[in-house]
Amino acid sequence: MTNKTLEKPRTKTKPKTQRPPLYKVILLNDDYTPREFVVLVLKAVFRMNEDQAYRVMMTAHRRGACVIAVYTRDVAETKAKEGTELGKSKGYPLFFTTEPEE
Repeated sequence: MTNKTLEKPRTKTKPKTQRPPLYKVILLNDDYTPREFVVLVLKAVFRMNEDQAYRVMMTAHRRGACVIAVYTRDVAETKAKEGTELGKSKGYPLFFTTEPEE
């Protein structure tokens, strides 16, 4: 009688789960979009409260641009587009862009 033992290889492969690259959403300042409207868009699209939205708008106003939030690429691009489209729908040059998080 032969003893057949099945030996399983002991190597366990742990899949390395890579986190998706993150993207910053950036608000660019312009000289035409009313401040109140920018605050409205920040509250609507980025779920900010009044104070946060006002601070972000003022930072972009003073510095020319302001990073609003960091998301996965799809979410960042969708939100940037949504914010830009809201401005466009009212005839404002409001613009949000995205770039990879370093």
